[in-house]
Amino acid sequence: MSVSEFDLISRFFAQATAARADVLLGIGDDCALLQPPAGACLATGIDTLVEGRHFVSNVDPAALGHKALAVNLSDLAAMGAEPAWSTLALTLPRVDETWLRAFCDGFNRLARRHRVQLVGGDTTRGPLSITVQVVGLTAPGRALRRDAARPGDLVGVTGTLGDAGLALRLLQQGQACSSDMRQRLEQPEPRVGAGLALAGLAHAAIDLSDGLVADLGHVCDGSGVGATIELARLPLSAAVGVVVSDDDWELPLAAGDDYELCFTVAESHRDEVEQRLLADSCGLSWIGRIDREPGVRWQRPDGSTLQPGAGGYDHFRFD
Repeated sequence: MSVSEFDLISRFFAQATAARADVLLGIGDDCALLQPPAGACLATGIDTLVEGRHFVSNVDPAALGHKALAVNLSDLAAMGAEPAWSTLALTLPRVDETWLRAFCDGFNRLARRHRVQLVGGDTTRGPLSITVQVVGLTAPGRALRRDAARPGDLVGVTGTLGDAGLALRLLQQGQACSSDMRQRLEQPEPRVGAGLALAGLAHAAIDLSDGLVADLGHVCDGSGVGATIELARLPLSAAVGVVVSDDDWELPLAAGDDYELCFTVAESHRDEVEQRLLADSCGLSWIGRIDREPGVRWQRPDGSTLQPGAGGYDHFRFD
């Protein structure tokens, strides 16, 4: 039996996520009607995941649904914004109801946890790709940005670095990968609570999607500053720590897909940041300091300097 686009919308998307009072009109019309609070600023972001580029064909569809939303919520977290609404554009090669139900379950569980209402989107036929847009709310002057780091700031990161990259490496090599590590790759946890805790306190922030080298570089370039990072202070899980050596820091520096937050904050706010993030239970490590001199300096545990590669994922680097 054929399934129409409107059947898909009605059965899988129309009432699936959280219901919010600020949605005046959701799925079912040409546009959604949304009522943001008076004086609020809107933060919006969008990401596309394409089969064969961002995920393999046999990925767990529930994990894929989770990640499609999570990578966008991570962008809101990096801005210190409260998630509110999302849209979903889904291109499917065919209608597989079992696959679609699992995908929606993964997407919807995360959406309900962060009070995100799906308010619109599109479905069409073609090679599998998923585009999610999110909109969040923040107060004027409280948004975290990439261009606001200041000399003397401490550089902090949440969680641990390199786990997703190690999971991908092991899977590509056909080696065993623990369920916890695979979850870091396929179902990352967006640090929404940490972002909200840092809003109005940290100077600059970014989510670590492309790796610390690339993403901290964006902060430094945007802010017209540099940084000194102590590699011995990088937060590593036991599994990643075994792989890292004096000359091979690729996993925590450049593998990407960590979706942790990297941020800068005045040293006078160190204790307050620690208290706020302790309540969020996301983990916190101070890894270095912002400098006036441009460029990022990576200090090995013995005091010598590492020169990492450019790092970071670029869709068009090899085209």
